[in-house]
Amino acid sequence: MIAIKRLSTVDADFKANMDALLAFEAAADEGIECTVAGILADVKVRGDAAVVDYTNKFDRLTAASMADLELSKAEMRKALDGLPADRRTALEAAAARVKSYHERQKMEGWSYTEADGTMLGQMITPLDRVGLYVPGGKAAYPSSVLMNAIPAKVAGVKELIMVVPTPDGEHNQLVLAAACLAGVDRVFTMGGAQAVGALAYGTQTVPQVDKIVGPGNAYVATAKRRVFGIVGIDMVAGPSEILVVSDGSGNPDWVAMDLFSQAEHDELAQSILICTDAAFIEQVQASIEKLLPTMPRRAVIETSLTKRGAFILVRDMAEAVAIANRVAPEHLELSLSDPDPWVSKIHHAGAIFIGHYTSESLGDYCAGPNHVLPTSGSARFSSPLGVYDFQKRTSLIKVSKDGAQTLGRIASTLAHGEGLPAHAKSAEFRLES
Repeated sequence: MIAIKRLSTVDADFKANMDALLAFEAAADEGIECTVAGILADVKVRGDAAVVDYTNKFDRLTAASMADLELSKAEMRKALDGLPADRRTALEAAAARVKSYHERQKMEGWSYTEADGTMLGQMITPLDRVGLYVPGGKAAYPSSVLMNAIPAKVAGVKELIMVVPTPDGEHNQLVLAAACLAGVDRVFTMGGAQAVGALAYGTQTVPQVDKIVGPGNAYVATAKRRVFGIVGIDMVAGPSEILVVSDGSGNPDWVAMDLFSQAEHDELAQSILICTDAAFIEQVQASIEKLLPTMPRRAVIETSLTKRGAFILVRDMAEAVAIANRVAPEHLELSLSDPDPWVSKIHHAGAIFIGHYTSESLGDYCAGPNHVLPTSGSARFSSPLGVYDFQKRTSLIKVSKDGAQTLGRIASTLAHGEGLPAHAKSAEFRLES
């Protein structure tokens, strides 16, 4: 029997056990930090030459120059045109739904004029250039291309540069097809810290970007953290998470598979079931025992469930919701007979999947909302990736002559109070005697 942690809110040590379950230290290994720092410093100094050297070394390539690492738009189009009909149809349907959803997020500028003629407002502008990191090798995620590239294009980003590692020179056609569909402008077959460095600092061939988005391994995450401030980043994501809240009304096989859907990502992924019905927890345990042997990624799933998974028995839905808000999960499923009344009580979650038919996997691929979500409890203060991540807000201030008389006196008084006389004089010079 797979040993998944069992917690109950009636236990005296529940809070301590819950804290231990959620504890996760995302700090990078010192060796990784040192390696990444060296690579970034080298790329900053040597540019293209360093990128080519590291890419040849880590991905077992024989590129002579950056020209060998850049793919043409014709190659992206060829990948799209060469897809089997069913895959192309699915990819196009997903892209259309993602675009339709994100078009509703686009922010617009605004302004208002006060009685004295002073105009105040906000101008919205897109970022000029964005870098998109896409995992390669064993992990190839065309869905990540769509989720990162489409919002950027909807926002009006002028140039989108994608980097994707191709170990041993193997190109994932579905990833390139997704890049073509999403409107990616340039693609470089490179990854790791050297790709992040190239995007952040710019090289002789790769232009510097304004922001880097997209998932990667520990080296990529560490590199993104280090270049933040030189460029923007989307987030430094932790392992994937799913929290299923159940009242025992669902199908235990469905719930078990939903827990698997995140556990199969990574041994450190976290899958938790909160349930008001002890008997249903046993049914889900039985479903796990039955279904796990059929999973190709069985070993990863089992390690994830036994190390970081849990079944939590609660007395009522109020307790379930309170715990869900404490966890602030990346993905939250409300597997309830009547879920709608509980949605507004969830204050912290990356995405909420409402009702028995809304599997988390639909959100990963084709529902429409973004699948780049806050992890490790950061849904308490951050949001899913969206069009707004690729737009900037600029304040607009146009003070009239009359407005300068009123505002100038206020500013002068406050500036003197702060001991900043030049600030005060700057406002006073515009006052009429």
